[in-house]
Amino acid sequence: MEIRRVARAGAVEAAGHLFDAVPGREATERFLADERHHLLIAWVDGVPAGMVTGVEMTHPDKGTEMFLYELGVEESFRGRGVGRALVSALGDLSRERGCYGMWTVTEEDNEAALATYRRAGAVAEAGQVVFAWEFDQP
Repeated sequence: MEIRRVARAGAVEAAGHLFDAVPGREATERFLADERHHLLIAWVDGVPAGMVTGVEMTHPDKGTEMFLYELGVEESFRGRGVGRALVSALGDLSRERGCYGMWTVTEEDNEAALATYRRAGAVAEAGQVVFAWEFDQP
């Protein structure tokens, strides 16, 4: 398995099947243009097997932390350590970038994600509630 940070939209398009929806060209280019946005792809035998995205977030009284935005692993590669390797690689990148920590959110019944994050060293924080706002798209 080889994990690389992606900087070109073409590589994202080639791995588009790993995302929830087909990546849009404009959004991809905007994401990749920001040095605080990170997209890592894992290749197994030359095939895109998984991806993880992270966004550095800085707050005046806390410093910078990494938000693990999305993790996706092709179904045929699941259970082979691809997700854990991607999460660990993003954690390594976070430390290299001076982040004090990394966090993410997932559904409480997403057993695969919960197991992956735990195997990668994460600890669930009790008593947390996630609020979300949805805005109409133009």
